Amino acid sequence: MSVREFVVLGTASQVPTRHRNHNGYLLRWDGEGILFDPGEGTQRQMLRAGVAAHDLDRICVTHFHGDHSLGLAGVIQRINLDQVPHEVTAHYPRSGQRFFDRLRYATAYRETVRLTEAPVAADGVLAATPSYTLEARRLSHPVESYGYRLTEPDGRRMLPAALAAHGIEGPDVGRLQREGRLGDVTLADVSEVRRGQRFAFVMDTRLCDGVHALAEGCDLLVIESTFLDEDAALAADHGHLTAGQAAAAARDAGVRHLVLTHFSQRYSDPAEFERQARAAGFEGELTVAYDLLRVPVPKRR
Repeated sequence: MSVREFVVLGTASQVPTRHRNHNGYLLRWDGEGILFDPGEGTQRQMLRAGVAAHDLDRICVTHFHGDHSLGLAGVIQRINLDQVPHEVTAHYPRSGQRFFDRLRYATAYRETVRLTEAPVAADGVLAATPSYTLEARRLSHPVESYGYRLTEPDGRRMLPAALAAHGIEGPDVGRLQREGRLGDVTLADVSEVRRGQRFAFVMDTRLCDGVHALAEGCDLLVIESTFLDEDAALAADHGHLTAGQAAAAARDAGVRHLVLTHFSQRYSDPAEFERQARAAGFEGELTVAYDLLRVPVPKRR
């Protein structure tokens, strides 16, 4: 049975707190695992969440500020220590290659795993598999930063009433699905498009075209909301979003489930992020993230 869920490993911005670890997030998508922004302490948070090095197939770093990348060294060494049997691919801004190199070889260890470096230099598709297409979009932050979006290919849903009307049943249904036509009946006559699921991961950024492109039509959007709305000027100065800005972007994009994360340590009441997101008009499912939370990807429409 396929599993599609988002595992929150850490939710703090800039510095960890007693209750929030530095950033770290894992998307389980069927048989693959994509680790996003492994900050300091990610390896231990993986242990607490029941995530193993063997679960990782890709690592996606949005940018090279420490709270989003200092855990890379430990995670990469753990992948090698555990001798993960499959290739692991790392995506990160090409402009930060020197930082990636330093983190990958921060200390001495034995390399046993094929770690493929696939840096991001511009908007576009990074990988296309039968299960999903992974793409990146440039964001607006003081250092080069990219958000990531995963899109499942559209499929088709068979319509029992239409099949019955054309007298198609049993093995002929499978034949029609494989070949696209059975006599005078086409697949389009007895089925409808089943929209593929969409997921996006948007970290440190101001509002920009990239935010809107990544969020468009998402079933699950994970997005930073470092500041509350009363600190919007501070957010703009430092290249971040407020809870209201993040929620408004999700509202306009038709997002089904919004996950807010990456909270400044200056705030003590997480519920205020939800209140401001609702005040911005977002009416879908809303989660204010906390460490070790698991969020299922919404079922297909």
